[in-house]
Amino acid sequence: MTEAWTLKGEMTLSCSCTVFCPCVLSLGDHPPTEERCQTWAGIRIDDGHIDSEDLSGLKVGLMMDLPGIMSRGNWTAALFVDDKASALAVKGLTRIFTGRVGGTTHLLSILVGQFLGVRQVPITYETQGETRIVRIEKYVDGAITPVRGKEAGQNVVIRNSEYWIGPDVIVARADKSRFRGFGRNWNLAGRSAEIVKLDWGNG
Repeated sequence: MTEAWTLKGEMTLSCSCTVFCPCVLSLGDHPPTEERCQTWAGIRIDDGHIDSEDLSGLKVGLMMDLPGIMSRGNWTAALFVDDKASALAVKGLTRIFTGRVGGTTHLLSILVGQFLGVRQVPITYETQGETRIVRIEKYVDGAITPVRGKEAGQNVVIRNSEYWIGPDVIVARADKSRFRGFGRNWNLAGRSAEIVKLDWGNG
């Protein structure tokens, strides 16, 4: 029997596209601007559970390396889980982020061809002004800021999309974005980023 799960919070994602991610608008059918997609993401879980295991307050990170058009699959991925997470929470989050419990993340079970495993490390996800500061110890050092819109105090937002992560995507830019690990050394500063509210589950 598949475990019931929900996850609400926020994701900040930084990728190698030189302008805003075409995958959001094309729903994965347009190639990344640099032909392949190198990306990391940080996730703040405000409220969540898998079965009776509480996930609220935990942080999660992802690394994904896509060889071309997103919808064609063959992704390489790795998962990072908060060092404060219990053994049951790590197991549950691994099942969620490998798509094995269905729902919002099910497509990861189809599109990820190589899963490099789970690292349990300290993760910070903070908001300073409007900038999201994401650090995954030994792997990620990021600072992501929304792109300002014409109206004072308003950011540029893609609204009401069918993007799998969430319908409203804040267009952002990486002030700082380093990923090191799993044989990869990326500097994605100045490139595309996005901030998305999460409301995921399999209910």
